Amino acid sequence: MLSSHWATLGDGIEVATNPAPQICPMGIVPSNDYKTYKMTSDLATAQRCIDLLQAEGFNVSGNPQYNWIVDVYTIIQKMFPEGNPPPVTVVSSNARYDPHYHLKIGKTLRQLRKENYLLIGTGGSVHNLYRNRWGSMVKYRDSLAQEIPPEEWALEFKQSLEDVMTKTSGLQLQRAVTRLMKHPQFRDAHGTDDHFVPAAFVAGAAGDAEDEGCHGVLGAETWELSNMANLQFTFGKWPKQPLVAA
Repeated sequence: MLSSHWATLGDGIEVATNPAPQICPMGIVPSNDYKTYKMTSDLATAQRCIDLLQAEGFNVSGNPQYNWIVDVYTIIQKMFPEGNPPPVTVVSSNARYDPHYHLKIGKTLRQLRKENYLLIGTGGSVHNLYRNRWGSMVKYRDSLAQEIPPEEWALEFKQSLEDVMTKTSGLQLQRAVTRLMKHPQFRDAHGTDDHFVPAAFVAGAAGDAEDEGCHGVLGAETWELSNMANLQFTFGKWPKQPLVAA
């Protein structure tokens, strides 16, 4: 899993190697929603990722202090609500947020798909905290209350991302995802780049020439705080063609 909320400075990336990671609190969300959920750190796969990335020239190292944050455990919790989730490995993004760099991470780790690994990029389709409407969250702790519909810029970028993910494939997917950072509404939709680069990771993992014709499927869509869109895409068919998720 490549995390949007964990970025390494300089030219490197890190892989979580904490054998007993703690769950970091999630702002404004009651802790009883997640504090008792147990996850397992997959140290063997963490080292495998480090080895693969080093072989491709990445400046990569393990981080034995990293504790898991919202975009890791909430996704796994929703996928396995009854508990007993499979072991998980977390890879950081890089704080320079170069889409081609993160594309290459996905291309490097894509071979794990053939070993029945699920690769996940955890970002946000439209995620600009400066453009959200916070009234319902502040007053009622309800992020899903839509007092007004999403604004035009949010709808436009959301649709552009959906079109790329569901209508392009193979190498075209890689090119199309990176071009989205030049979209006229990109900066409105993403005040910072951290929630977008996981899409580049996914494009690298699911956008090789052999993936031609394998389009993403939009499985879920929610809007929070009026202007924040959360879309879930999957690529591939389980178990014949191991999935990649965004």
